[in-house]
This record gives sequence, C-alpha cells and structure tokens, in this order.
Amino acid sequence: MRVPRMMQAMVTMGHGGLERLVWHKEWPVPAPAPGEVLIRVRACGLNNTDINTRVGWYSKAVTGATNESKGIPAEGDPTWGGTPIRFPRIQGADVCGEIVAVGDGVDAVRIGERVITDNWLRDPDDPENKEKTGYFGSERDGGYAQFTTLPSRNALKVNSDLSDAELATFSCAYSTAEGMLCRAQVAKADTVLVTGASGGVGGALVQLAKWRRGARVIALASEAKHADVAALGADRVLPRMPDDLHAALKDERITVLADVVGGAGFGPLLETLVRGGRYTCSGAIAGPIVEFDLRTFYLRDLTFTGSTVIDLKVMPNLIGYIEAGAIRPALAATYPLSDLHAAQTAFIGKQHAGNIVVLP
Repeated sequence: MRVPRMMQAMVTMGHGGLERLVWHKEWPVPAPAPGEVLIRVRACGLNNTDINTRVGWYSKAVTGATNESKGIPAEGDPTWGGTPIRFPRIQGADVCGEIVAVGDGVDAVRIGERVITDNWLRDPDDPENKEKTGYFGSERDGGYAQFTTLPSRNALKVNSDLSDAELATFSCAYSTAEGMLCRAQVAKADTVLVTGASGGVGGALVQLAKWRRGARVIALASEAKHADVAALGADRVLPRMPDDLHAALKDERITVLADVVGGAGFGPLLETLVRGGRYTCSGAIAGPIVEFDLRTFYLRDLTFTGSTVIDLKVMPNLIGYIEAGAIRPALAATYPLSDLHAAQTAFIGKQHAGNIVVLP
C-alpha cells in the first residue's frame, strides 16, 4: 500500500485525566528506522497499564486503587520502570495489524504479514537483562493510531481465523498471565486461586492455568460475571470476596494464588495458601498498599514471585497457543479509536467481562 504522510492518532499530552488524551486528525506517520517495521494498526486493546501511566499511578506517592487516582502527584516515579515518560506519547500496546513497510536491514518479504506485538523492548545484545527493557506504548509510541513502528523482532507473525479485534486482546493480558504462571511454575497438580477473574489478565489466567496446564482453577469475580468466567474453564467461580473465605475454600487445597487485585483482600487471601504454596502477582487494581503478616510468609514456607518483564519464551509460546486454537479471546466490546475516552471510561468502570478494544 502507499503509506500516507499523516494519520489519525489519540495522543497523550501529559499525566492527568481523560482530557489529556487528545484526538489528532493529522499526526505524522512514523518512519521505520533500521531494523524496524511499520504496522498499519487494525485494532488495539486496552489495558490497566494505559490508565496507570496516564494518571501517574505507578508513583510510590499513590496508595489507592487504579481508578481512584486523579493525576500525577508532585513527587514520585510515575511510570512502571521509574523513569519519567516523555510527552506527547501515543499509548496502546495490544496491537494487531499488518506490516506495510520495513526499515533497512529487514527483509521486504515481511510486508503483508499479519502480526501482533511482543511489547517488551529489549537490548538486542542483552535480551534477558531486565534492567535494559522498555514497553511499547510507554517508552516508545504505541498503537492508539493508524500506524506504528517497532523493532522487527517485536512484530510476531500470526496465522489465525480470529478477527483483528479478537487478536488484539492477547499481547499484554495473556502474556502477563503466562508470565505469572511460568514464574509460579504452575502444573497439573496445582489448584490455582485467581483474583479479578473477569478482567483481561484474570480471564487469561483462568484459561492458561486450566487449558494449558491442566490445573484446578478457582476464580473470584463479581456475581454478575460468573457465567462469563465459568465459560473460560474455571472449575469453581466464587464471589469477588466471599463473606467467609475460609468456609468457601475449606475443601480446597490452594497451592497457587495468582493475584492482580491486591488491596484489602490481600491478607485473607494469602492465608488460603497451603504450606509451601506460591503467590504470584502482576497488578494491584484494588490498591498497592496491603497488610502483610510476615509470620504467614515464613512459617508457611511460601514463595513470592513478582512478574512484570516476561521471559523470552512467553510470546512464542502464546503465538503457538493462538494458532493451535488452544486459547480463545474474551472480547467484551469494541469502540472507534476516536471514542477512546468512552472506551477507557467503560474499562475503568469494570462492568465488562474480558477485554475492550479500539479500532482506528
């Protein structure tokens, strides 16, 4: 295709509320640098990272839930990696699209490939060094636009009958979930308790723990979403926080707690783990500050794993799962990119089950 000079894009102009997301009908189309590809964005999924970065939630000065933050505090480190984000910035990480041009050093045979994104930007000479990473849509412009660029190695070819919107649900949410399960070494013998199971990462945790690893899965979600979560393969679905958590789980042997919620429920949930159990975390949508009894941790011989930068094997594995039809998308809704304000409002409201996607 002939690449235009200008494109439509939703550009984040600074930290703050939705007013900081500004719609531009004419924004320069980026050119692929050496080793990069230019992607025509067909769909881009929403994730908590987008909200957290925009409102400055990653700052240590913020103590509340993600949807309670009204803007960046006066002090702190307002990005996931601790380095201030540069504005203007096009956010959006979960891209599905088509390669339409390549930079020097990239084989032109890639033009026309349908791809999804590996969002972790790594040092090509030291790819396993977590200190040398960035994130697509954070440290460089992402997919809330008609076109985007990224290193060729981060554009992963995918062969699937799924729609663009469906494929745009995988890159961030499912790789995050797969990363958590890999760190916790989840296997068939485990019983996994999943918090926030109706969200993008939570739903992916349910599918990947159950369908890929054969574990027993108990999911926590608001009761209005139980049918949606059950359809993902959960063995049991319980209220988001049962009145009597101990009684609800008295016949279960919870070996892994996969948590993306945090907040006030952290302490009681941690108490559900058996001796030698594992806690893995990649989010704190109900709040990052928790009450933590160290006696629970050391007397029960628990293992804690945080999970942000995924292992190199995660995205190739995920592509294989998609192409084999072993996992399926949970697409809740689509919006035009120009209606990103409405899409993020719906996302923050958490009334949906699954992923929300915008279409340029």
